[in-house]
Amino acid sequence: MDSGAIVIKKCRLRRLKVARQRLLQRYKHQPLVSCLAGLYGCRWRRYQRQKVERGEWCCSKRECAFYPVFAAALCFSFVFLYLWEEGRNDYNNFDWFSYSNLGVWFLWSIVLLVMAALSFSYILLLLILAVCLVSEGQQLYLHCGHKVGTVFVLIFSVAALTGITIMWTVQWQTFVLSMQVTAPFMHLAALLFMVLLSWPVALYTFRLKKKGTLTPVMVLVPYLVLLLFLFFIPLGMYSPCIREEGTLGPKPALIGHRGAPMVAPENTHMSFVKTVEHGGDGFETDVAISFDGVPFLMHDRTLARTTNIWEVRPADANSDAAMFTWDVLSTLNSGKWFFKNKPFYNMPTLSHGDRKWAEEQTVYQLRDFLKLADRENKLVIFDLYRPPKQHPYRDLWIDRILEVVLNESRIKPHLVLWLQNIQRSHVLATAPGFQQTYSNKASLEELQSNKIVKLNLSYREMSAKDVWMYAENNITTNFYVVNEPWLFSLAWCVGAHSVTTNAVHTLKGITKPIFLMTPRDYRIMWVLTDVLSGILISLVFLLHWWREKGTPCVPGRSTDSIASGSFSTFGTGSENSLKKLLCIDYGTF
Repeated sequence: MDSGAIVIKKCRLRRLKVARQRLLQRYKHQPLVSCLAGLYGCRWRRYQRQKVERGEWCCSKRECAFYPVFAAALCFSFVFLYLWEEGRNDYNNFDWFSYSNLGVWFLWSIVLLVMAALSFSYILLLLILAVCLVSEGQQLYLHCGHKVGTVFVLIFSVAALTGITIMWTVQWQTFVLSMQVTAPFMHLAALLFMVLLSWPVALYTFRLKKKGTLTPVMVLVPYLVLLLFLFFIPLGMYSPCIREEGTLGPKPALIGHRGAPMVAPENTHMSFVKTVEHGGDGFETDVAISFDGVPFLMHDRTLARTTNIWEVRPADANSDAAMFTWDVLSTLNSGKWFFKNKPFYNMPTLSHGDRKWAEEQTVYQLRDFLKLADRENKLVIFDLYRPPKQHPYRDLWIDRILEVVLNESRIKPHLVLWLQNIQRSHVLATAPGFQQTYSNKASLEELQSNKIVKLNLSYREMSAKDVWMYAENNITTNFYVVNEPWLFSLAWCVGAHSVTTNAVHTLKGITKPIFLMTPRDYRIMWVLTDVLSGILISLVFLLHWWREKGTPCVPGRSTDSIASGSFSTFGTGSENSLKKLLCIDYGTF
């Protein structure tokens, strides 16, 4: 045998070894594919699976018909999860709303959050499995059990969003506000998702037939349109936290909402003392008047939630709190409920001494509350509840409150933020030193005619333009109720003078907004993100183009069968497929 034939044989043997290594590599991938296909379509065995032939779509027409439902479930579950996650600030309001309708206190807000998270995670897991199977060249088949689960997620998400829209429409305003903080980060996440999605998109762009039911253009064009939209969407973003350096105002003052209700029972002596300990700048509370004319602190119209009335006088548990005399109110416990029906999901653990102190709390008088505020030099703002009919102070309630504030407590007048709009002219004449406060936006003429110096607004009415306009006319703004760091950061960037919060102990530690960036830095981040993601996506498309259009190892022969995966089982396959893979002819051996 001449030397030329020996060289040819050695060359072919080397190719045979390479082919064997490729087959082994393909075999090693099978456990992963088996796991993916098993989890996605309950097809654990190889004979149950099918490779996608070159030029064909990744699933049958019957499977394709279900994917709009899958896409809808993904979108609606994400929107619901995001909406409810960003609504953490109002979980207490939602739980209180549920309590007022059901009569039972429970953290339903957390139940909904867990269900929203599980629903979206389930759909996202199915999506990841599908993308991995497509990348492995496997035909998609979603098990009927997963289809039922997908439909359930879709129905649950749509029903939840519909319920929120009908019964709690204002929550969508929180959704819009949150975008002013989270939009830049969501932009980054969306581009990352598009980079990952480019792998299967590029794969089918180069594998599909140019003429057929589904063409490469039908896959590529929607992807590119969405990508271009994401590239330029920052042009429409607005956030007051993107501002020039040195223009950020001082940190808003913190007014404890019913004291510090996450670390002590609300509207009790302990709650306001804890507000002072954690560095709060003021107190907010609610004031009712007992049947014998003693103003006391109580948020609810009844005593059922925050006292032990069910134990001592169960027949009167649902009666109006103002219809009890102070002798009865003073004997009620206002602390034990705090541990039985936890009002917040993120309450810190109390020390043994604080727990014992909390369990001993009683109904708090307005007089004692004002004396504490005066002693600690803290601002006070309170909602006044007019007594019901047949109450002896039904028409004298304003005068009785003024008597306690001016004569019994003797608090410094400038510490009182007077919010009640009824008989405001009478209050102005009686106590000119009070800081007159409005509870809604109004024209400058109306505010100035009533000598208004502060607005007490819901955080959903937050607007940098309005805050700056009022500030220019010496009218400061307080927003309520602000508990979450992202919302507090937004209020800070907007220019709020103060916020009413349940979380003084948390917000006091924030030294700067969690998101603050100059316009120049934001533009740099935006451009770099777009360029980097564009480069990565281009590389993915080039890689697939090279794999699908690459040069064959022997002129006249193609390696397409390698990429398309002709072997259904290890060590077996058609004679022609094996010849193509090895790029040799067995007859020459």
